Amino acid sequence: MTPLRQRMLDALEVRGMAVRTQGCYIEAVARLARHYNSSPERLSSEQVQQYLLHLLRERKLARSSLNQYGCAFRFLYGTVLGFDARAFQIPLAPAPQRLPEILSREELARLFGVARHLKARTFYIDSHADRMCIHVEGGKGGKDRYVPMSQDVAGAAHLVASRPTEGPAPGVAWRA
Repeated sequence: MTPLRQRMLDALEVRGMAVRTQGCYIEAVARLARHYNSSPERLSSEQVQQYLLHLLRERKLARSSLNQYGCAFRFLYGTVLGFDARAFQIPLAPAPQRLPEILSREELARLFGVARHLKARTFYIDSHADRMCIHVEGGKGGKDRYVPMSQDVAGAAHLVASRPTEGPAPGVAWRA
C-alpha cells in the first residue's frame, strides 16, 4: 500500500466516512492514477478535469457517478494533500431532479388494504397527528425522518389503523 493511499484511508476513517464510501473514493483515485500511469500527487487540476470529461464522454458515466469521482478527487486534493480549492478546482455536475411518485387515494387504499396485520399497518401508518407527519424508520441512508402528511392522508390513516386485524384475503378491499 502506498503512503498516499494510507494517508487517504486514515483521513476518511478519522472523518467517520462509511466503509463503502472509503472504498469508492480509493477506487476512484486508483483509476485516475492508472489512467495517467502516474501518482495523483503529480497530476494537475487540468488533468483531473480532463479525466472527468473522459468519464463523461467516453465512458458515458451517469452524473451521480461522475460526482462521486469528483468528491473523491476533492477529498484527496483538498483534505489529504491540502491543495488550495481555488487553484485546484474540481467541478461537480448538477444531478437531474426527479419528482417523487405520488400515490392516488385508490392506490393508498390498496396499499393499506393488503396490510392485514397490525404490525404491517403500523409500518405504513406510524402517524403523528399533532404534527401531521408520517414517521419513516430506517429510510434512505438508514436514517429516520418525518414526512409531512395532508388532512386526507391523516383521515385515511386513522380509518385504516382502527380496523380489526382480521379481514379479507390480501388484495381484497375492506368495506368501511
